Amino acid sequence: MGFFSSILTFFGFGIGITIGIVIGYYLFIYFQPTDVKEPKIRPLVELDSKSLEQMLPEIPNWVKNPDFDRVDWLNKFVEHMWPYLDKAICKMAKEIAKPIIAENTVKYKIDSVEFETLSLGSLPPTFQGMKVYITDEKELIMEPSVKWAGNPNITVVVKAFGLKATAQIIDLQVFAVPRITLKPLVPSFPCFAKMNVSLMDKPHVDFGLKLLGADVMAIPGLYRVVQEIIKTQVAKMYLWPKVLEVPIMDLSKAKKPVGILHVKVIQAFKLKKKDFMGKSDPYVKLKLTEGGMPSKKTSVKRNNLNPEWNEDFKLIVKDPESQAVELTVFDWEQVGKHDKLGMNVIPLKDLTPNETKTLTVDLLKNMDSNDPQNEKMRGQLVVEVVYRPFKEGDADEDTSDDSNNENLEKAPDGTPAGGGLLVVTVHEAQDLEGKHHTNPYVRLLLKGVERKTKHIKKNRDPRWDEEFEFVCEEPPIHDKLHVEVISRPSSIGIHSKENLGYLDINLGDVVSNRRINEKYNLIDSKNGRIQIELQWRTS
Repeated sequence: MGFFSSILTFFGFGIGITIGIVIGYYLFIYFQPTDVKEPKIRPLVELDSKSLEQMLPEIPNWVKNPDFDRVDWLNKFVEHMWPYLDKAICKMAKEIAKPIIAENTVKYKIDSVEFETLSLGSLPPTFQGMKVYITDEKELIMEPSVKWAGNPNITVVVKAFGLKATAQIIDLQVFAVPRITLKPLVPSFPCFAKMNVSLMDKPHVDFGLKLLGADVMAIPGLYRVVQEIIKTQVAKMYLWPKVLEVPIMDLSKAKKPVGILHVKVIQAFKLKKKDFMGKSDPYVKLKLTEGGMPSKKTSVKRNNLNPEWNEDFKLIVKDPESQAVELTVFDWEQVGKHDKLGMNVIPLKDLTPNETKTLTVDLLKNMDSNDPQNEKMRGQLVVEVVYRPFKEGDADEDTSDDSNNENLEKAPDGTPAGGGLLVVTVHEAQDLEGKHHTNPYVRLLLKGVERKTKHIKKNRDPRWDEEFEFVCEEPPIHDKLHVEVISRPSSIGIHSKENLGYLDINLGDVVSNRRINEKYNLIDSKNGRIQIELQWRTS
């Protein structure tokens, strides 16, 4: 009897514990306390110091941190736009989730996953302040302090193995300080090409999760576990320096230099006679189509129908698939228009990169294949061409080389003797002071080659954002770029030009670092500064 009594006692205890847990769970989940009281609201002046200290975490960032600006206007904007933002965001979320759901339903053998309801609720997020960083790069960096205590209604229905489960997210709270970077800034609406988002700290996330109608987040201990899992997973994906990149514009249409075309004009044969004495004074004009760069010319060979030049030229290439080098032979005239002897083009897509080709091309009247005039013999031109693309990464203005530790007495490893391209971008100047006028422009001088920006009238803080390119025969390790800021008088002014300041930039650092973007103090100027970006690209 004692044995059976012990067994019955054991089973009775087990059944009692099980029933007690089940009843306790349902009482905890489904029955709300009746003695809940509304919190007392009192003015701040009536609170003691201890109560005020407890409230400090709830004070907006713009109050306790001088780096944050107050953005009430933004909160009003979001409040009025929230009904429309809610629908737009939910629509976007469904479109983003659709391929992810489709991939995972097959992977985990789930019949379907659908949004039964998707709404962010009637309560919009609020911005507790905004911090803005100013840099010398083409970017805008913002850090908004965001708090959202919303009432969303997100219901997901999952069907698998003939069963149906419903999960609902309610009472969502998110506190976060994301860093939003808009870069690069461009002169086309919306004025930035992409948006990078990262979190500076782990966010606070709290929500209610109903599964089969019961709030499972109310189970003791589960809340903290889920919250830590969410924080950890979000941190792995978006905690700085990790970044979520959102493309806004396609910058592929804004073509940048991708290489250099080396052209050697060797000689010409059997050119047409244009001069009165039965000779011609030929020279060759060459340029790249669609590049917008100025053309280049050989020297003039007097009284010669079979001239030899052996002159080298370098042309900057932006699109080797569509561009061609246009070669035109002219007869030089001292007075009047120069006579055209013939022309031809060489498409760059027909050239193999880094392979030298010697070509003999027939000179034509024009490039119209149906023109019978092109059947006449106008002579031939012999040229040597080689297309050298920039090294991978050199054309990317945000790419820097790992050659910072190289000796500046020599070019970085892999830099050929043929040199490369120096790209100079004149961004802006500040605090310029002219004695009689301030109509500034910038003059650049490198090895006798001069470039000028446009001049801006009556401005002590001008912005140009103009880019200039210098083709260099060899890495300019020992060279200096001379920069002058000059004020030009008005057309009716009686004063002459004024020098507002100058400086010389050592290019050895640019060759070593590949890219430098700095603000320089101007010599002979009290407070003047100028921002110049330099990039070295090798072929």
